[in-house]
Amino acid sequence: MSEARHVVVTGGGTGIGLATTTLLAARGWQVIAAGLEREDTFPDAATFVECDVTDAAALGAVFAPLDTLGGLVTCAGVIRYAEEWNPETFDKVMGVNVTAVLASANAAADALERGGGSVVNIASMWTFFGSSAAPAYGASKGAVAALTRAQAVAWGPRGIRVNAVAPGWVETRISAGARNDPERRARIDARIPLGRWAATEEIAKVVAFLLSAEASYVHGAILPVDGGYLAA
Repeated sequence: MSEARHVVVTGGGTGIGLATTTLLAARGWQVIAAGLEREDTFPDAATFVECDVTDAAALGAVFAPLDTLGGLVTCAGVIRYAEEWNPETFDKVMGVNVTAVLASANAAADALERGGGSVVNIASMWTFFGSSAAPAYGASKGAVAALTRAQAVAWGPRGIRVNAVAPGWVETRISAGARNDPERRARIDARIPLGRWAATEEIAKVVAFLLSAEASYVHGAILPVDGGYLAA
């Protein structure tokens, strides 16, 4: 297996990141999951590296050993809900959800260029509309979309494709509050044309597609994966 099949998944130990790590490892990628947490179901076939994505030195240590890289998936993210109206908390959320996405990609860029690799960022349905419940998270995901387009324009000439997926309502730990609130859950369910929330594996499959040769001319796209929520 060539080293170009290495992929780094930030936040790859939990939620969508874990599902992505698991799927890519099963498909033969050499997966390095970089983050602060991992679930007990983390696959033996992948490697977990403890890393605070806001720490430049820690990021450098993840990417320095890799001469070539086939992919980078930036799943690391935080949400602090009402606390995000506080400017200090707002800045911290933006630091993880946006600045660290840029820093991770910058650290990976040379190896991605040598390996003909691509980047998949994680945006959100909140990329496209506001949320009074989590203003920093929503703002950060709007910024991720804009950053994705900027990276695509800048790095396309280097042979690095850059795209993002924008998940809708997914069955993850951070969505537990909405899922466990009967009234809110009913409102959400009523708007989803497919009538259900996504499993994390369904988001991971789209990430895997964007990393693959089948998506060789997909570049600068922000791809909703939301069961039709935005269309409703």
